[in-house]
Amino acid sequence: MLTQLKTGRRRLALAAAVAGLLATTACSASNGAASEDNQLSVVGYSVLQAANKPVFEDFEDTAEGKDVAFKTSYGASGDQSRAVAGGLDADYVHFSLETDVTRLVDAGLVADDWKDGPTKGIVTSSVVVFVVREGNPKNIQTWDDLVKPGVEIITPNPGSSGSARWNILAGFGHVTANGGTEEEATAYTKKLLENTIALPGSGREATTAFTSGNGDVLLSYENEAILARQNGEAVDYIIPPETLLIENPGAVTTDAKPAAASFLDFLLGPVAQEEYAKSGFRPVIDGVETDVEGANHPSDPFPAPGKLLTIDGDFGGWADAASKFFADGEDGGALGIIPQLQQDTGKTE
Repeated sequence: MLTQLKTGRRRLALAAAVAGLLATTACSASNGAASEDNQLSVVGYSVLQAANKPVFEDFEDTAEGKDVAFKTSYGASGDQSRAVAGGLDADYVHFSLETDVTRLVDAGLVADDWKDGPTKGIVTSSVVVFVVREGNPKNIQTWDDLVKPGVEIITPNPGSSGSARWNILAGFGHVTANGGTEEEATAYTKKLLENTIALPGSGREATTAFTSGNGDVLLSYENEAILARQNGEAVDYIIPPETLLIENPGAVTTDAKPAAASFLDFLLGPVAQEEYAKSGFRPVIDGVETDVEGANHPSDPFPAPGKLLTIDGDFGGWADAASKFFADGEDGGALGIIPQLQQDTGKTE
């Protein structure tokens, strides 16, 4: 089983690299054809695809972006990061997890000071929510409701998707945040996986599976739930009493075209952050206020959760959490808590 798990992940990475190279698409500059020096290659995780379109257009309306065009590649965060490490062209990367950027730092493709900016490298943020059928027919309100008999869960696969790692850590953390031991949190997470009926490759694929009629609840980003409602899907979403702050990093690559740095600066300004907010992301800077269609309360779209967990505060940071929870056992090392539970429950794909 372990060999199959490793082989499956290698195949995922290879497939992502090929798909990224083949599926990269150009987005023309609004003010004429861009020179080759100003065509920026943006590689991101799947959830960003819809949100980035208006952001690109707004940047093209600036003095720094008037001659810029974009080509894009989207997919599961881990697969996209591995694809860039394997040679996929990128001027700017925007991933779900910090570890997907540090992989590129280790490869010499992103500078090691990428977190030195005012937001510490974070470009978008969200929280983990429960997406349910309209009217919430199973009355799912808390993490304990998810492990009741007969509740069918969809969440992406932690082996490929950053969204999945946020989701699963939120479930684990709700136990320890309420005084439970790590053993109790592990037992809870095992039950969560046992109720999981599908582990799609990315956050976007998981949303598609759920909106196609599968499962009772989708573990997802708040922004994905809001986007689904904006697109007319008959879903509701619940912010659980304890949830996890999702922080998505972005960085320019070491050999990026000159316009990439200006683009990153733009992303951290009020115009781009308002656009991301309209797509359901929580702003990473102060002072951004806007109504958000599809939110539970459009004029107050981002309420403070009852208890907000963080990777740094509750899991020791991604450097520790990645090894402890998600180590894949390659090179003879031990499996992390989550891959071990996936293997124990047979929930590897």
